[in-house]
Amino acid sequence: MVATLSMDRQDVVKALDMLETRLRWLSSWTVHNANHIRPKRDGLKVGGHQASCASMTAIMAALYFHALRPQDKVAVKPHAGPVLHAIHYLLGDQSLDQLQRFRGLGGAQSYPSRTKDKIPVDFSTGSVGLGVAVTAFTSLVQDYLIAHGEMQEADAGRMIALMGDAELDEGNIYECLIEGYKHDIRNCWWVVDYNRQSLDSTTSDRMFRRFDDIFQTCGWRVLTLKYGKLQQAAFKRPGGKTLEEWIDNCPNAEFAALTFQGGAAWRRRLEAEIGAKPNVKALLDCFDDDALAALMTNLGGHCVETLMEAYDAASDDKPTLFIAYTVKGFGLPLAGHKDNHSGMMNPDQMAQFRTSLGIAEGQEWEPWGGLGANAAARLKAFVAESPLARRKPESKADAVPVPPRLPVPAGAEQSTQTAFGRILLDLAKSGELLGDRIVTTAPDVTQTTNLGAFVNQRGLFRRQELADVFQRAKIPSAQKWSAHTAGQHIELGIAENNFFLLLASLGLAAPHFGTRLLPVGTVYDPFISRGLDALNYGCYQDSRFLLVGTPSGLTLAAEGGAHQSVNTPLIGMGQPGLVYFEPAWADEVALMMRWAFDHMQQPDGSSTYLRLSTRSIRQVEREDESWEADALKGGYWLRKPGDGARAAIAFTGAVAPEALQAWAQLAEDIPGLGLLNVTSPDLLHRGWSARRAARWTGNRPTPSHAETLLSALAPGAGLVTVLDGAPGALSWLGGVTGLRVSPLGTDRFGQTGDLPDLYRTYRLDAEAIIDAAAELFV
Repeated sequence: MVATLSMDRQDVVKALDMLETRLRWLSSWTVHNANHIRPKRDGLKVGGHQASCASMTAIMAALYFHALRPQDKVAVKPHAGPVLHAIHYLLGDQSLDQLQRFRGLGGAQSYPSRTKDKIPVDFSTGSVGLGVAVTAFTSLVQDYLIAHGEMQEADAGRMIALMGDAELDEGNIYECLIEGYKHDIRNCWWVVDYNRQSLDSTTSDRMFRRFDDIFQTCGWRVLTLKYGKLQQAAFKRPGGKTLEEWIDNCPNAEFAALTFQGGAAWRRRLEAEIGAKPNVKALLDCFDDDALAALMTNLGGHCVETLMEAYDAASDDKPTLFIAYTVKGFGLPLAGHKDNHSGMMNPDQMAQFRTSLGIAEGQEWEPWGGLGANAAARLKAFVAESPLARRKPESKADAVPVPPRLPVPAGAEQSTQTAFGRILLDLAKSGELLGDRIVTTAPDVTQTTNLGAFVNQRGLFRRQELADVFQRAKIPSAQKWSAHTAGQHIELGIAENNFFLLLASLGLAAPHFGTRLLPVGTVYDPFISRGLDALNYGCYQDSRFLLVGTPSGLTLAAEGGAHQSVNTPLIGMGQPGLVYFEPAWADEVALMMRWAFDHMQQPDGSSTYLRLSTRSIRQVEREDESWEADALKGGYWLRKPGDGARAAIAFTGAVAPEALQAWAQLAEDIPGLGLLNVTSPDLLHRGWSARRAARWTGNRPTPSHAETLLSALAPGAGLVTVLDGAPGALSWLGGVTGLRVSPLGTDRFGQTGDLPDLYRTYRLDAEAIIDAAAELFV
């Protein structure tokens, strides 16, 4: 793992020590420049977490320039983003302009971002905990690709998370641990910056032993790096054992306060409490105050030699947790202070820091500033010869061909959920590459979301074959789920955060591993909200997948309560990186699935969300395919309005029968009444918003699809909108061309009942639509 064979180990340790100092300086200066030097126009603090960076610099220096291999991938804790930028500045990947604009428009991002930063970023981080857990699921994706022959075992990399210890409070980490144990994940490292300080406080003294137990129970190796080499040497001297015991028993808050106070405070406290014990006073007298402070803070996470040994000791594929003891703000005047999370050095402190490193004023951005010419040349060569410097750009995966059309399931009556399952089954049987690259998953709702037939056909993914005990015993069951390496369904427990993180990892297989997968994930629509942070996280880093929320809405009837989703259409409309459709009929499902499989592979594509229903309704008869293009733009006229029509009904999804029934009854009384099927409130709204923004963006204004559709109505006409969800998803349509709107939908939690009762109670039935239309003309 040594970066260059021409250097012995101690030379490497010296080089890494110098790099640690470089990273601490550059990350601190980048934050300082943004807050104290770059002109401010709004008077707001820019921020940047100098203390959180300083506790990570040795960990990252030893990892990136000693242990990291080209195939490894790293999720960097959010608050260490400036250290990552500093690393790539030394490598020549990051520009001075980007660092000078840190946290400014177009500059280096606050937290590592795959889509917004210009340096290589393996995983976006920001919402703490998610960037940790995603590495475990990416390890699982790597195993999937190896098992399917898309990667060689020898090319497997480690998925590494650098995390703050406060992230261990995030529940999604433990949900991930459990799922990782079920799937026997490999090649995963989590490195904890164990500085025992969070934003508000020092962390609990009781917890550090429990982390060992929790992780070891889940099959992980735990390596604790508590002491650096200076401390280890001192502990071997007379009186050293007593000093070691004192450190072990020192409460976290006390250790932090003494660190901030410095060497004299350390001496007073140690002499008062253990100075009378044999040989301790003599041991302490061997160090002046500065040296004593350096000894007491020489923790394992700040000692590059200790870190190198730990990384080298984990050279197999066993998942490993490194607990690296550190000091928050190490090497800075902020070290140990309980307020240092958001604190930063003032100009005088920064000037003293610069002087201590021998960096001349005006040379602050010089990568090797403060070093002599020979030392700078050696360190520059060391960095250039590191495996990281030879890392290739992310792969460009070949596109998976998508047929011009997907088969529409036959049947006079069916639900959109049923149609979805049958279309997937047809693809599973097709023998086409598209069927081979689909990977399905669900949080313990595989059967009830209609993935069962696909799994019967393609099997569960397991690295070790697992027989179906019921099938072997010849016990009748609709599930014939054999588990083997060729399986294409990844089974998950009922934890929606895991579900969305796995979708995110699967959807990044193309850039991460050079093979495009087409992930399809199903979840009960109301429980999208339970994993919303992880869904947002996946979309933020431009992961590509098909999300199917089903069943949905009051149409669930007897399920009642929170099982009847209300706000998910608004989530679909408001989530960047996700296109929301809500089909009413089976042919729309086939059309939108085909579009989604193609769209998720386009350079400007995204993920797609289908909101489906278990309500079986009569299918419409089509005269031709002319409706399809408009359906993929967000809506089409199911019944075109007459010339100068004074009203229309606009509906979405499962309430199609009620909309048709109301239209039939009203058509005689309202001449030219139109019936608009809004297949994607999301796309209609995006198009309208883009049209309105064109005047400010310099683009040529062109009518949006919503304008084109609604321009068929007379000025000031009335519009009844109805969907099984939040009425705000459609009520905005009145603003497009100045129509009067009477919106129907659900804005309350549901209750149990049958469909006629619930539709009547929540005003989604034909009678409610007729009343809403009458209201427009009173």
